[in-house]
Amino acid sequence: MNKIKFIIILCLGVLTSCVDSEISSQTANTSKSVEKNISVDTEFELAATPPMGWNSFDAYDCRINEEEFKATVDYMAENLKEYGWEYAVIDYIWWHPNPGNWDTPRRKGHPNIRYNDDGSPLYPEYTNMDEFGRLIPAVERFPSAAGGKGFKPIADYVHNKGLKFGIHIMRGIHRVAAFQATPIMGTNMTAKDIAEPFDTCNWCNHMYGVDGSKEGAQEYYDSLFKLYAEWGVDFIKADDTMFPPYHDEEIEMIHKAIEKSGRPMILSLSCGEAPVSRAPHLIENANMWRISADFWDNWESLEHNFDLLNAWSPFIGPGHWPDGDMLPIGKLSLNDRPHGKERMSNFTEPEHYTLMTLWSIAKSPLMMGGDLLSTPESTMKFLKNRDVIYVNQHSVDNRQVIKHNNEAIWIATDPANGDRFIALFNLADQPETISFNLEDESLRGTFKVKDLWEGKYLENVNQVLSAKIAPHGGKIFRLTKL
Repeated sequence: MNKIKFIIILCLGVLTSCVDSEISSQTANTSKSVEKNISVDTEFELAATPPMGWNSFDAYDCRINEEEFKATVDYMAENLKEYGWEYAVIDYIWWHPNPGNWDTPRRKGHPNIRYNDDGSPLYPEYTNMDEFGRLIPAVERFPSAAGGKGFKPIADYVHNKGLKFGIHIMRGIHRVAAFQATPIMGTNMTAKDIAEPFDTCNWCNHMYGVDGSKEGAQEYYDSLFKLYAEWGVDFIKADDTMFPPYHDEEIEMIHKAIEKSGRPMILSLSCGEAPVSRAPHLIENANMWRISADFWDNWESLEHNFDLLNAWSPFIGPGHWPDGDMLPIGKLSLNDRPHGKERMSNFTEPEHYTLMTLWSIAKSPLMMGGDLLSTPESTMKFLKNRDVIYVNQHSVDNRQVIKHNNEAIWIATDPANGDRFIALFNLADQPETISFNLEDESLRGTFKVKDLWEGKYLENVNQVLSAKIAPHGGKIFRLTKL
């Protein structure tokens, strides 16, 4: 999307922009004779590296307000921006003044809206939209949106902090717009003409699908993204796009609308599991896409992501990133929504290391889900390790070497100097020593070893890299050839 293609040839021993300056200088001295070239295809303008940021869903469900969001943005600017965390994203139902203000049998506070038999909303004041059927922020929660300003004042606030602003949208057109037959900007068509009442999300009842064969369908999406561009949106999380069935037609319309908007926007598709068979289509139309179902703080889901990230690893690349979902760490489900009781993450400390190590070496986008305002600083160490973040942002040839007998091993390369990153994981319920035979990757000779989480150098190794690892824990190392 809005792509420019160019090829960077990195000659080892020339480019040494490694995070660890000591390693960089040593590598420059020891690899001058190395003439191996690494070609990095960087056909992109957006998402050159996996996007990093924060999304409101895991902590606030659909209920965050302007005061809470701005406070979170302040925290990000003061504490996380320097490490690369830059996107601040408001998740779903921001157009409703008090979403989920009643309980449903399916989930506490689930934000479905009740309708009359004729399709009219039981409470029309709950749906805020403009004259073209485009949803706009509820001023009760986002007061700066008053007077038709929409999210522009909040986007300006985020940008002034040196960060980028994102919003969640649902695929399709709001059913109230279809009921009212609101006009589609720039056409003689109405929302009713393009809406597909039979095509609804099975977990959120607000939207009808859009029939891409109808006149006015693309124009409707164009009008949406024209509005988002005017607001200054940098990131779009488009939901209900891949959950069966896979909505290729609407994904393409969204992609085209972003291109026409004149403003670069990351396109993140939800929810998963995305079908691997659609990888070429996803690479062509999106910057990131969910490869898992909603990911929460339990070991079974984390272990399953080893297989998902492994299956998607051939499709990692600049501008397009398979997404393991948000990081459910820190304080989650405020006021017992959206998933379980309010709590600190159920992940153990070793599982935190596994989560951040796996997401980093698999180059998944890093989107923090926990509440930044009430999560203790002791947890923030998992978001502030520059060496581990470097692996996520800059390594190449990321892949799983083995997952067998309660152990998993991933490997990647630093294109700046040829160093190798090796992650060892203990999937067992008891401490284990995990060993990796370096010959399995033709790594011969002696290597300097840095434990990236501990930030310290270990004894040099040759032949075998080993570490004793806690149950469900992970470690990651940088190996520099001596």
